[in-house]
Amino acid sequence: MAINMTVSANGDQVTIAVTGRFVFELYDDFRASYAGTAGVGVAYLVDLADTEYLDSSALGMLLLLREHAGGVASNIEITQASPEVRRILDVANFGKLFKF
Repeated sequence: MAINMTVSANGDQVTIAVTGRFVFELYDDFRASYAGTAGVGVAYLVDLADTEYLDSSALGMLLLLREHAGGVASNIEITQASPEVRRILDVANFGKLFKF
């Protein structure tokens, strides 16, 4: 399990990649990955290409990222989710809150 974060040269895009199981144990690392970023006005890309599973705490962590990024005005895209992970996101109606 790991969180890897990269920031574009001008700081306007942050990519957060989650590897393995996206579960409560990653809370501190996930929050730290975006805590020092500007939030509003930044485009966030959450890369789930190497995410095997996510639980309800991961859904909560994504909602906290959304709040940090400006709530309704946030610019967050979730990419490369496997069919299993995407099904969990769809059941939670995250398509109404995030871009896929």
